Amino acid sequence: MPLGYTGSLTMATTTQSTVRPFTNEPITDYRKPENVAAMRAAIEKVRKELGREYDLVIGGKHIRTDEKIVSVNPAKPSEVVGIHQKAGREHVEPAMQAALAAFEKWQYASVEERTGVLFRTADILRKRKFEYNAWLVLEVGKNYDEAEADTAEAIDFLELYARQALIMDQAEPIVQLPGERDFLRYIALGVGAVISPWNFPNAIALGMTGASLVCGNTVILKPSSDSPTIAAKFFEALEEAGMPAGVVNFCPGSGATFGNGLVEHPKMRYIAFTGSRDVGLEIHTRAAKPQKGQVWIKRTVLEMGGKDTIVIDADANLESAVEGVTAAAFGFQGQKCSACSRAVVHEAIYDQFLDKLKTSVEKLQFGLPEDNAKIGPVINEGAMKSILNYIDIGKQEGRLVTGGSRVEGEGYCIQPTVFADIAPEGRLSQEEIFGPVLAVIKAKDYDDALAIANNTEYGLTGAVYTTSEDKIERAKREFHVGNLYINRKCTGAVVGANPFGGFNMSGTDSKAGGTDYLYLFSQAKSIGQKL
Repeated sequence: MPLGYTGSLTMATTTQSTVRPFTNEPITDYRKPENVAAMRAAIEKVRKELGREYDLVIGGKHIRTDEKIVSVNPAKPSEVVGIHQKAGREHVEPAMQAALAAFEKWQYASVEERTGVLFRTADILRKRKFEYNAWLVLEVGKNYDEAEADTAEAIDFLELYARQALIMDQAEPIVQLPGERDFLRYIALGVGAVISPWNFPNAIALGMTGASLVCGNTVILKPSSDSPTIAAKFFEALEEAGMPAGVVNFCPGSGATFGNGLVEHPKMRYIAFTGSRDVGLEIHTRAAKPQKGQVWIKRTVLEMGGKDTIVIDADANLESAVEGVTAAAFGFQGQKCSACSRAVVHEAIYDQFLDKLKTSVEKLQFGLPEDNAKIGPVINEGAMKSILNYIDIGKQEGRLVTGGSRVEGEGYCIQPTVFADIAPEGRLSQEEIFGPVLAVIKAKDYDDALAIANNTEYGLTGAVYTTSEDKIERAKREFHVGNLYINRKCTGAVVGANPFGGFNMSGTDSKAGGTDYLYLFSQAKSIGQKL
């Protein structure tokens, strides 16, 4: 049977001719009672594993440390999800040596062997999707739909990158010179650090890891301390799929000690990171300084923050715009780098838009993620305090339309909050909040709206609602973001259709989920052989 979205765990090799064309993983419909029941059963099953202790895994060896990382359910912080070992600076060298040793063999593994690991891992996730979703519900507070999108995207990344590796393996130079045989080979870089975030802890972490290993690299994986259990679960899937020991080394740990040690190590070849602007810039700076014994320029693949804008012009379909802004601003509590944190609205419809938006936002349901509530917790207490501080700033800079408080209860829950009359240069308009807070800004006209949309240091996602073809074409030319959407929300990039990555301080425009992503994890070797 050809591999693809219905792959076989028992198939040993893959070739381009045996792989079906890429198709996005179907999304489970949680309006159907049978799917809701399946999720509830998976949550109960997963809950029986809560509190388990997980080891560091370096070169296939399991290691325990004195210091621990305790991961909790942000909706119920008294509930421990997992206990993890905390890698420190003393673990940098063992992890590097294990990855280097594995690289000696893995870099020469056939493309069939490397893609087989990805296809089989995707198959494992697909068959246990409800369980993976349940871990996302309990460890990071996603509702069913958000968890489903995360796991489906992880599967899509694996499926797409495996196919692209097969295509790259068949690359040929444009010209074959007379009397010569010319070759083009994409070869591995070496050992990479994958430093992954908590907000898409399955998709992004597995996407960066899968891209790394399918190109022949080996990885030291440092997942976020807020979501190490999910990383442990997909690491187990990689092992089950036949990944050799040391190809990926599982190392939750401190960014200040273990993370910085990885970035600075002279044998580190590249760093793939998704997270905040400040941390990304620090990684870029540390990686740029050559260390004693270093013989290459370290590569950084950085996906950083955003201050994303939806522009609503006077001729927009107002109901559609309100629906899109509500979903993009408050889906997963606004904890997406692509989230709409600014709505720039033409003055002719400004008041009408605010009235409709207030009604829409106040309909959002609070509750536990395990009950599939629309709005749940933010990730931790520190994030909650930071967001509440921005709400205080908003009360000084603008007019509170709705929300503005913490929700009573054990979890780290904050009301979806909307501020009107925010100045384009205000803090609420310029600084990434990463929470359920939306700034609404009045624009004089379409020219003014586009100018405001481009006035931040970021350039990740954006959207425009208008019925004017001329204005749509102007947005395509002038709205400077890596992912632009017309008459739809600015979140929800789909693998293969919307390669994801931003401009300016939003990162290196890495375009995850696109056909060129693997070039970032490989290097081209041109060979000319005289006949």
